[in-house]
Amino acid sequence: MLTDIIIVLAIMILGMGIGLFIGNRPKVIKIVGVLTSFSIFLLLFLLGIGVGTNDRIINNLDTIGIQALVLTIGALLGSLICAYFTYSLFFKKK
Repeated sequence: MLTDIIIVLAIMILGMGIGLFIGNRPKVIKIVGVLTSFSIFLLLFLLGIGVGTNDRIINNLDTIGIQALVLTIGALLGSLICAYFTYSLFFKKK
């Protein structure tokens, strides 16, 4: 468990170092954006496969679905409220 955290942090720090080295090159930034989007879509697809093949999740989908909906709405509202206050405090021109 601890080694996984160290690996993730090391990869993130390596990525930051490469980002500093590359600098602000629009062509590279565009490629990184495309790769990031592709990676996210691939991870969501693989997550869907993992959920779809899990019998425990599928058999309890009615209960899990309601809880997931409540948690999703709560997380969305909390994020919107925090974003509004952050915008008001730091970015809104006075």
